[in-house]
Amino acid sequence: MAGEHDKVIVVTGANGFVGARTCAALAQRGARIRAVVRRKGVAPRLDSVEEWVGAFGDQRFAAEVVAGSSAVVTTVHPMGSDRATQHRVAVEGTPVLARAAGSGGAARLVHLSTAAVYDRGPDAGDVDESAALVGDDAGDYPVTKRDTDAALAQVHGITRILVRPPAILGPGPTSIWNTLRPRAMAREESAHRTNPDKTFAWVHVDDLAELLADLATERIPTSRDVERGPLDGGCTAVNVAGGPATQREYVTVVTGALGVEPVWDDGPAWTGQIVADRAHRWGWTPRIGTAQALEELREGLRSGMTD
Repeated sequence: MAGEHDKVIVVTGANGFVGARTCAALAQRGARIRAVVRRKGVAPRLDSVEEWVGAFGDQRFAAEVVAGSSAVVTTVHPMGSDRATQHRVAVEGTPVLARAAGSGGAARLVHLSTAAVYDRGPDAGDVDESAALVGDDAGDYPVTKRDTDAALAQVHGITRILVRPPAILGPGPTSIWNTLRPRAMAREESAHRTNPDKTFAWVHVDDLAELLADLATERIPTSRDVERGPLDGGCTAVNVAGGPATQREYVTVVTGALGVEPVWDDGPAWTGQIVADRAHRWGWTPRIGTAQALEELREGLRSGMTD
């Protein structure tokens, strides 16, 4: 098998919150990275990164960018767009890239999915990879992410890994939970109104990027048993989550840093956990605990890093 320094890894959304950190993690492993972006000059500035500008849903561009690659990591989802756009880019576009990767000889497609595909209603309990998925009324983002996963399950000729994180903590101007959500909480009471006992399931972006990079470089080998590794030639989901936390912990940190009061209610709430035992059995161990992640959040807000 080729060494990691010989591997060419394609990363879509390479200038994004998760994509940029994944590129850095891959570079640390000695891989060469083809960074797929939509605008020129925005790819991470690393010696091992080659910028490719284009739309991965275009069959010709997809075939060109994956030619000779070892693996593909997809991190793009147009969250916040209308459902038609999310469907076109994610549900229709991602399988185009996956099929091109398989036809081009790539061994793996590592897809950044989300734990939002799971039904996390008040009675759901703990959620592992066999848990029920959301229904069609769950909202544009969960439904289109669910449907992207289903579309990738129908692609053949390549090992597909669906990585499902919950809230992703970590600093950055496009970070939802360290930047965008706190901004909303500063403006609107409804944004920091919640049941304090509701679960806040999370993972740190750097720990997530480590898993994505380990999967793409095959540091985590395939297996015939999904509890020991991704199914060789199959489509395997894997949850990834940090330590347990509640909305009280997250909201208290944000509102305390912003100087506003949290608003608690006693509405129905999910109090289970995202079970990441499969990822742990594959060899992944998060390095950043809840206290460290929340302190990073607090310090970032206090120092104005959310601007």
